[in-house]
Amino acid sequence: MLNRELRLAMLGMVEGNGHPYSWSAIVNGYREEEMKTCPYPAIFPYLSRQPAEQFGIPGARVTHIWTDRPEEGEQVARASRIGQVVARPEDVIGHVDAVLITTDIGSEHVERCRPFVEAGLPVFVDKPLTDNEADLWQFCRWVEEGKAILSSSSSRYSKEFLPYRLSTHNLGQLRFVSATMLKSWERYGIHSLEAVYTIVGPGFLSVRHTGTKERSIVHLKHHSGVDIVVAVIEDLYGSYGILQLCGTDDYAVVRTRDTFYSFKAQLQSFVGYVRTGERPYPFTETVELCKLIIAGIRSREQGGREVFLDEMEL
Repeated sequence: MLNRELRLAMLGMVEGNGHPYSWSAIVNGYREEEMKTCPYPAIFPYLSRQPAEQFGIPGARVTHIWTDRPEEGEQVARASRIGQVVARPEDVIGHVDAVLITTDIGSEHVERCRPFVEAGLPVFVDKPLTDNEADLWQFCRWVEEGKAILSSSSSRYSKEFLPYRLSTHNLGQLRFVSATMLKSWERYGIHSLEAVYTIVGPGFLSVRHTGTKERSIVHLKHHSGVDIVVAVIEDLYGSYGILQLCGTDDYAVVRTRDTFYSFKAQLQSFVGYVRTGERPYPFTETVELCKLIIAGIRSREQGGREVFLDEMEL
């Protein structure tokens, strides 16, 4: 694998998530007229702003596509230069070197991943890896068995947050952090959580969700003493990806904007993992992030109870 082009499969597409279009285009390039008809209106504009030399990941190509609705797979293939559209996701086994599960409904991911994990293929899973404890157990068992599974939010790679991933020393001691996000806690809360996590590090203690399913207001406590509030509101499109860091000496407010950069860095990270077998970050980080998602759901369902992460012993 180190000396030949990796063959990748993009598998799955659910309502509200156009990653098969954008991720495949980042790797393969795209056909302009076909991409203009992409049903996700944000994708073509941010792709079209990129110079041609930004497309492509050396030594990798998306060769196969499967989507839940067959007609969508055909359209993605035309737009993103994918050669093979398969009738069943399992049909890619034996023809690709790795697969990407391009859906963001965590409760479905164990079963979407199972055939490929059991076949020994490296798997990248779109965020969140899962949203329930039983499936998190299953992913942990697979990783303990040596299965190659990687999952992340693209916010882990946001270039706008990079200075604060490197250091928050100029802010003094962090005391309060807030983050805003659109859509739902189950599907998009991970974007805010992973952005914060890569800055404050592991060591979350508890989660309290005092909102509703449409308006998630979530207070998280961290061992360092910093309080974190994440707001995930269904129609908060104007405040996607805003991060506020408040310290004893100074503060910073920053917003992630360059989606192309984040997605490409995320894909490059997976390709590097497939080639070398070396994890770009510990799987324990993904486990802790999933626990935060699960604790938030549990707290909401239990009337805003403070849920401690050590209630989930994996």
